Amino acid sequence: MARNLPLSERQTRTAAHRKTLARTARKTEPTPKRDAARSKRAILDASLIEFSTYGHAGARIDMIAERAGVSKPLIYSYFGDKDQLYAAALREAYVQIRQGERDLHLDHKDPETAIRDLVDFTLRHFQQKPWFISMLNTENLRGGETIRQIKDVGDIQSHLMDELGSLLDRGVAMGVFRPGIAPTDLYITIASLCYFPISNMHTLRAVFNAPIDEDWLTQRSADIGEMVIRFLRPDPVT
Repeated sequence: MARNLPLSERQTRTAAHRKTLARTARKTEPTPKRDAARSKRAILDASLIEFSTYGHAGARIDMIAERAGVSKPLIYSYFGDKDQLYAAALREAYVQIRQGERDLHLDHKDPETAIRDLVDFTLRHFQQKPWFISMLNTENLRGGETIRQIKDVGDIQSHLMDELGSLLDRGVAMGVFRPGIAPTDLYITIASLCYFPISNMHTLRAVFNAPIDEDWLTQRSADIGEMVIRFLRPDPVT
């Protein structure tokens, strides 16, 4: 039917159709702001893998660009040089684990359950995000050079410390925890117990024939949780 229309009307309809398609395309195309956020996210994810695998010295910006699906100039535009990108990736490693802990809503749980959940999350995070331990190992080998330059690193940790402080106070008030334990000491204890089985899984498997499977990890979580709870409980009355 359209072919039988006069030429002028066909041209008018075609022009109108093109305008409609253009409007639809503009609606479906991501905004520059969303594009930038998506690109930064991809760059950080790729950086965590690259830096954790090859260290600060061995990591290559071109490999990060390839993995993230962006250009090297875009990385430099968003993050600056390699040192600045490494700092952003290291910061992101802390942001992600702290966000995961926040999502546990420890303040809504009874003290002992909250501790066991935090232990399980920490162990699972170390196991499921292997770049976290590698990033920390890299930074410690560098003497903590970069972490000291991240201005808000203390603020990133503050919510967890506040939450653990409140959790310990509730436990003491309920008579299930003993007083005098600092939140930082508690977290260092938990992180230490969760760190070793994951960071040494290959040697544990070779030397002790540890299976390092899901059942093994579940048992490690239960054991560590029990150790921490017993550490926190009041001294028995003699």
